[in-house]
Amino acid sequence: MTKGDKILIVVIVLVSIISLGFVKNSLIKYNDKYISIQVNGEEYKKIYFDNSMIGKTIPIETPFGYNLIEIGDGQVRVIEASCPDKLDVLQGPISKPGEIIVCLPNRLIVEIKGIQESKDLDYISY
Repeated sequence: MTKGDKILIVVIVLVSIISLGFVKNSLIKYNDKYISIQVNGEEYKKIYFDNSMIGKTIPIETPFGYNLIEIGDGQVRVIEASCPDKLDVLQGPISKPGEIIVCLPNRLIVEIKGIQESKDLDYISY
């Protein structure tokens, strides 16, 4: 393998990564996003972001444990938990569709989901 071959491989990989990022960012647009709170695999609550929800806290008490969720301006985080390791509290806020906070001992999942604009192409089939 010559030096030119190595340069060509690096250029092809870089172009592929850049084009994938461009396609993903340009084709996925969300009109709105919401918070999906799931306990033990079932949806517990669905909360849409709006100005009236900023700063509100939502207690979640289940037989598995207690969590306190705080909603910010387009973001959500867990501020208290009854689990021993408190990894969900340490994770901090999430704000983009697809991001999740998981508390395994309390069987809690907090996920941000998006309502996608309709497009002719999606980035997976492109």
